[in-house]
Amino acid sequence: MKIVAVCACPTGVAHTYMAKAALEKAAAKLGHQIKVEAQGALGIENEITKEEAREADVVLLAVEVGIAKRERFEGKPTVNIPVQTVVKSPETVLKKIEEKLKNR
Repeated sequence: MKIVAVCACPTGVAHTYMAKAALEKAAAKLGHQIKVEAQGALGIENEITKEEAREADVVLLAVEVGIAKRERFEGKPTVNIPVQTVVKSPETVLKKIEEKLKNR
């Protein structure tokens, strides 16, 4: 599965980067390709391009605030989930997404 994800918490510091790291680790373990963009106190880091968004199977938005450049993801299957859920159970999140995509 090819995933693009955006992580953004209210303060844009700790949980944003914890979620990013958790998703990257879980995706690698499960054999998925992932690019995770952080939108936080330092702005947009590791920005997802329109081409990367277009090529993705799914968009994962682990956000609790509004995000910039959301239009890149229009028309893509999108999963919205709290940042804290991704931090606590990233593998479970990715496995549930796998199942939903299989059953489409």
